[in-house]
Amino acid sequence: MSIQVSRVGLFRNAKQIEIAADVFKGIADPLRLHMLCIIAERELCVQEVAEALSISHSSASKHLGILHQDRVLARRKDANKVYYRVGDERTLVLVSMIRDVFCPEHA
Repeated sequence: MSIQVSRVGLFRNAKQIEIAADVFKGIADPLRLHMLCIIAERELCVQEVAEALSISHSSASKHLGILHQDRVLARRKDANKVYYRVGDERTLVLVSMIRDVFCPEHA
């Protein structure tokens, strides 16, 4: 497979590079990437994510916070629960492209 990528002009400015780096940083951890994949289906609260991944509530909360900080997830509060959803659908396109490049048997 040959992919043509322009080597010049991938990003227009430093702010775009910072945003892209934040997203990559957020999804670089296997647990956080897994979280993104399950949240891609629908908005979930912290407890639902913790249960789906068989991890503690505090661990789920910590990693979801990182994904929010790194611009991957958006969140909203409803009473005493925090719900997370994909912040920008283009992130899912990116993850899908990464999967297709590195795991072509699943394409």
